[in-house]
Amino acid sequence: MSTIDDAVRAAVGAVTDPELRRPLAELDMVQAVAVREGVADVSIALTIVGCPAAQRIESDVRAAAAAVPGITGVALTVGVMTPQQRAALTERLRGGRPARQMPFGPDSLTRVIAVTSGKGGVGKSTLTANLAVALAARGAAVGVIDADVHGFSIPGLLGLVGPDGLPPQPTRIDDLMLPPVAYGVKAISIGMFLPRDGVAGGGAVAWRGPMLHRTVQQFLTEVYFGDLDVLLLDMPPGTGDVAISVGQLLPHAEVLVVTTPQAAASDVAVRSGLVARQTGQRVIGVVENMAAMTLPDGTVLDLFGAGGGAAVAAALSLDAAPVPLLATVPLSPALRVSGDTGVPVVAGAPADPAAAAIIGLADGILAQGRSLAGRPLPFAPR
Repeated sequence: MSTIDDAVRAAVGAVTDPELRRPLAELDMVQAVAVREGVADVSIALTIVGCPAAQRIESDVRAAAAAVPGITGVALTVGVMTPQQRAALTERLRGGRPARQMPFGPDSLTRVIAVTSGKGGVGKSTLTANLAVALAARGAAVGVIDADVHGFSIPGLLGLVGPDGLPPQPTRIDDLMLPPVAYGVKAISIGMFLPRDGVAGGGAVAWRGPMLHRTVQQFLTEVYFGDLDVLLLDMPPGTGDVAISVGQLLPHAEVLVVTTPQAAASDVAVRSGLVARQTGQRVIGVVENMAAMTLPDGTVLDLFGAGGGAAVAAALSLDAAPVPLLATVPLSPALRVSGDTGVPVVAGAPADPAAAAIIGLADGILAQGRSLAGRPLPFAPR
């Protein structure tokens, strides 16, 4: 039978680190537990000095220990891991992979989806952020990489902005970075690394090809996302350096093409799908954004025309691989407001027509599943 010490250790060990999303026991953060006359003496070790999650971890540990029957008080000692303990932790988090090796290769079970567009201003980032939140709300483990280095906007769209108007900086554990989490979505963006100079939004990036490639590579190899079901990449518009880099680094990725209904956008959107296909990526569908909206009096406003999404899907379809129009997202004031406030419309106003369309898109993507043909699975016959 377990002693009260064991019960307290189990309760404390079950507390989840809010950044790593794993129990403290699994992370070897519980150093010692002893109960004397009803008082639980608990010692834990945080990953780093100044851990941003320290206050929450301490609160959760105290509550967990106090909830054990027979405990009348909790004395908590908080320390920091030694370099050796931290090195062992990062090794465990990598799952045995060498440092700076990408965990999203062809043998990964994570579904990687690049959200692309031919031109800017079609709402691709807004769609990516809301799709990520909708997928997470359905129980999927989701990560987002803001690969639009020059026009990064994912932190703001997910509400990852502090009082100073700047995104939070990721916590570093040796050579691993822990992405901030919002609405159950782990997100990383270059905006989290820019100088804290007080410029709203985090200033500007003026980089060329090699720096862009290195940034995307670092996001894929040095950010600890943990076990993900879906990794979304918010791609920059067009078919430039980042699109080529992602094609080289993730040739097995799937591609979701976003367009608006007008021909000026849909004609260009086809090109992003064609370039992705040239690298071996598979176009899984098209989303038509800013489609016609129904006004309160019942009239329909098709500000940007109609048919662009269907035209892109038809242009990208092959006899052996048809490309469907997966969603038509109408113009929506609520969707626009959500981007300004950092509260995704699928979370703040799920009944809105645009939110309903994006939620339907999430359901459709989850229903599609991912082909495992030719991929090694992480188990062996006995």
